[in-house]
Amino acid sequence: MLNIAIAGSSGRMGRMLLQAVAADPNTRLTGALDLPGSPAIGQDATAAFGRASGVAVTADLRQGLAGADVLIDFTRPEGTLAHLALCEQLGVCAVIGTTGFSPEQKATLAAHAQHIGIVWAPNMSVGVNVMLRLLDMAARSLGDGYDVEVIEAHHKHKIDAPSGTALALGEAVARARGVDLAAQGVFARHGHTGERPHGAIGFATVRGGDIVGEHTVMFAGTGERIEITHKSSSRANYAEGSLRAAHFLAARGPGLYGMADVLGLAA
Repeated sequence: MLNIAIAGSSGRMGRMLLQAVAADPNTRLTGALDLPGSPAIGQDATAAFGRASGVAVTADLRQGLAGADVLIDFTRPEGTLAHLALCEQLGVCAVIGTTGFSPEQKATLAAHAQHIGIVWAPNMSVGVNVMLRLLDMAARSLGDGYDVEVIEAHHKHKIDAPSGTALALGEAVARARGVDLAAQGVFARHGHTGERPHGAIGFATVRGGDIVGEHTVMFAGTGERIEITHKSSSRANYAEGSLRAAHFLAARGPGLYGMADVLGLAA
């Protein structure tokens, strides 16, 4: 039995994770964390689903991690790094779906992974991670004669842009082409931009309504266009992918892993 703690348990993703853990006979909820002042503090973590877990939502990180084998965290960079610092002390592994890390924060995350097992992915969806592999194949086969554009759409409450998934898709293309996304990426266009630079990887961002997540990578050539698209209609696929990652960590030592490792897609 794998013991799971969930950070941000009252958020939309947190609620999906609670339901996924409750439905998995091989996992047990041992901790549910939320911000101080949240109305959920002190309540049973799964009461909203008509069932009692016996686990009260808490803002006390040490209490929430007590007895956990793995923390699943889809919060914000500063909170995630604070959680990881205690996870390292307690020997708790972590599945991280948080996006928006700065390069310095990514380095801190990697430092923690020298001591505990961490699966970090900008998107836990199995489908998105298969898409990443397809993009690698497409970019290598098509070469730089095709213009690449990454188009992503999310709900109006998302705070980072482009999405972490969109950046991962762009990085997959750049890696396959042997270039640096920081040098080739075009993240904004306005006014007289001139002709499209050869080899550029463009990004377009849409925010509105309750869009869960849509990503398209377009390879635009002369006389043809290839598009690889993934659309999420529910966050349940992210939760299921997170549980697969948690079970993966149960049999691994310290290290920084991705969903490609979890799914056996790593080259």
